[in-house]
Amino acid sequence: QVQLVESGGGLVQAGDSLRLSCAASGRTISGYSMAWFRQAPGKDREFVVAVSRLGGSTVVADSVKGRFTIARDNAKNTVSLQMNNLKPEDTAVYYCAASTHYLVLRGRLNYDYWGQGTQVTVSS
Repeated sequence: QVQLVESGGGLVQAGDSLRLSCAASGRTISGYSMAWFRQAPGKDREFVVAVSRLGGSTVVADSVKGRFTIARDNAKNTVSLQMNNLKPEDTAVYYCAASTHYLVLRGRLNYDYWGQGTQVTVSS
């Protein structure tokens, strides 16, 4: 079992950048595909971006393509989400997730472990 803890959220202005981190413990993340999801008030949790076990493949939601980048460091057991050119519609709680599936998947039901989330608020 793996435990995930997100950090780095905060209040920023539109156009700013922010970097989220996810620290894993319990097991090495090299055996998991890793992803970021987000959930805005009153909305379902939605897929943002995911990366394969060795980092060779990524899947990115259209809404953040070209602005958000996921990276993983299996040696440090961490995953990051670099968010550039933030928009008010990016405001949400951001969650780190781990999947035992070999493929990089978008569906939230494919993810087995979740962090507690970190709030990102983008003001206009």
